[in-house]
Amino acid sequence: MSARLAAAFGKGHPALVCFVTAGDPTPDATPAILDALVAGGADVVELGMPFTDPMADGPAIQAANLRALGAGTTTAQILAIAAGFRARHPAVPLVLMGYANPMTIRGGDWFAAQASAAGVDGVICVDIPPEEDGELGPALRARGISLIRLATPTTDAARFPAVLDGSSGFLYYVSVAGITGKQSAALTSIETAVARFKQTTDLPIAVGFGVRTAEQAGPIARVADGVVVGSALVDLVAQHGADAAGPVRALVADLAQAVHSARSIAA
Repeated sequence: MSARLAAAFGKGHPALVCFVTAGDPTPDATPAILDALVAGGADVVELGMPFTDPMADGPAIQAANLRALGAGTTTAQILAIAAGFRARHPAVPLVLMGYANPMTIRGGDWFAAQASAAGVDGVICVDIPPEEDGELGPALRARGISLIRLATPTTDAARFPAVLDGSSGFLYYVSVAGITGKQSAALTSIETAVARFKQTTDLPIAVGFGVRTAEQAGPIARVADGVVVGSALVDLVAQHGADAAGPVRALVADLAQAVHSARSIAA
């Protein structure tokens, strides 16, 4: 695990993980939005790599992908955005999240080298299962970049060791069997799943999909090591465009307060 990711999950409180799409609404507007995430209190930043067929994502992030691609966003620009973020925020972990095609079209070694040079701490690739990860995962690990895998409500005891194999940074628990932003899991099911996973792994477990508000995030933070919020932030970018930094910072501040204080309130 990268030192920055380890530190983010070792602050003595649950971590807030915030996602936005690179290039939405434009590549030039993205840095200010990323800065707003940090200013609001995000512990880990996820930067989505736009793709034409984001199969795991709901309407909000699908639309963000299309806006970003429509603005001409390229992989080179995403890596430049990442490098700029690292220069401005040397201590905040940055994770690239996306799909296999943009990450592997030039080869896993190329992507891992470029991500490392940009100061990326982790990568989430949604659509490469562990059994087919002979290229990207090894290349990332060789560069000291965490490959962060996803578990779902259908990940049973027989499947879980394959998910963990080669995984580091944190485990991303997709709390619903569906796409981003459309539904929310019951807290009892999240609590049961987190407890089950913790019997097998020491990786921090961050829970996402369907978490939009501080009222939802706080209770989840009482049982998980982190909470991931994406679609609600992407909606603000859709609404405010290049002026989204202010509203984004305000929402992240509310989320951070709820997540960071969740366990002290529970106690």
